[in-house]
Amino acid sequence: MMQQEQETSPVVRHSYLRYNSPLVQVSLVGMVCFCCPGMFNALNGLGGGGQLDHTTADNANTTLYACFAVFGVLGGGAYNLLGPRPTLLLGALTYPLYTASFLYYNHRRSQVFPVAAGGILGTGAGFLWAAQGATVVSYPPPNRRGSYISLFWCLLNLGGLGGLLPFFFNYHREIGAASVNDSTYIAFMVVMLLGASLAMLVLPPTRIVRDDDTRATEFTYSSVATEGAEMLRLFANWRMLLVLPAAWASNFIHTYQLNNVNGLLFTLRTRGLNNVFYGGAQMLGSAGIGYFLDVGFASRRKRGLVGVLIVALLGTAIWGGGLANQLRYIDGKWEGPIDFKDGRRYAGPFLLYFSYGLLDATFQSLIYWIIGALANDTQILSRYVGFFKGVQSAGAAVAWQVDAHKTPLMFQLIVNWALMCVSYPLLALLVFLAVNDDGNLVSSVEHGKDNDCMLSEQICFR
Repeated sequence: MMQQEQETSPVVRHSYLRYNSPLVQVSLVGMVCFCCPGMFNALNGLGGGGQLDHTTADNANTTLYACFAVFGVLGGGAYNLLGPRPTLLLGALTYPLYTASFLYYNHRRSQVFPVAAGGILGTGAGFLWAAQGATVVSYPPPNRRGSYISLFWCLLNLGGLGGLLPFFFNYHREIGAASVNDSTYIAFMVVMLLGASLAMLVLPPTRIVRDDDTRATEFTYSSVATEGAEMLRLFANWRMLLVLPAAWASNFIHTYQLNNVNGLLFTLRTRGLNNVFYGGAQMLGSAGIGYFLDVGFASRRKRGLVGVLIVALLGTAIWGGGLANQLRYIDGKWEGPIDFKDGRRYAGPFLLYFSYGLLDATFQSLIYWIIGALANDTQILSRYVGFFKGVQSAGAAVAWQVDAHKTPLMFQLIVNWALMCVSYPLLALLVFLAVNDDGNLVSSVEHGKDNDCMLSEQICFR
């Protein structure tokens, strides 16, 4: 009797640094976002877009995030219609225009251009972030998503180095300067244009080959009718409804932190320096939570639940510190701007602002990881991310107007803290109900419906 040997095909291992590898492509998307949203964050992190008076930036950002709220949701559909490269490029080109509007404002003192540019950027940002989200959560293998999300966040938050631009260009300017100088805005624009050019190098998911020779999900260009119907269905999707409070809170908190902590307490040059460390804190937070979410426990669901607990405890401690600091200037009047040379006087508020950056990246990385665990299909994930970015931006639009109307700072802090607290149990519930311990999800678009099922258990959560 002859024994037949059962042949198994060897697993082909590819180089991590291939042009069509998830690592290179996610890194490219990260570099686009470093140059565009990263520099935008550095500019906005100065408080008032680099202007001493926050009114123009508040109004521009309100328009920006109102448009972003709409086009964030529509961005997922745009991605499915156009693909990643055109969607990223169209979005990236709107960032230097926004920066140019503040250069214009330095000379003309008219809000028309900044507010209009804010609306255009809101449209473009919706496209860019939908493409970013779909790429970052669908290109990597399921068991490495946390690490790739962390990689993206680290690259994005290298944009904190953009804080060195206003620090150097304005180092010798007087403490009460009305705005950063023209050179600062021009330098930001040059970096943003470089980022837009990098968008041309991003590949569609059909050309991505993972390191174990598996491929990212198939990408089929959709239709306007299909995308319209699918986007409407998102508002009745229970998964997205559980994400909604976290999405709203995740950008709502920024206005208070940027304008009323960094923008109010520190000198102009110190604000730029603070943003470098704020970006560094975001890298640390994202790397830490991303590593844990990939390797913390054998059970993916348990990792998600413990991740929510970690973020909840961290958030409670940091907002508690924020409350202690806010009690020092309840009326919104600080005793004089703090400079980085002020020693102990600088240390406490700086540590608080650094901690806000740590919490921000930890919280948003957790949300991205949870969304990425809901499906494997690029089209479904692009819609989920678009919904997240749309709601996130609606929250930001409201927050900028809350600040523009001179709402008491203590009230702003309490609302920020409360929104975060509401989101934690809902995220935990979503993880418990919808995140499976097996990473092998089957996700397909069938008759306009997304099916996210366990291969082993054939269970669909609806």
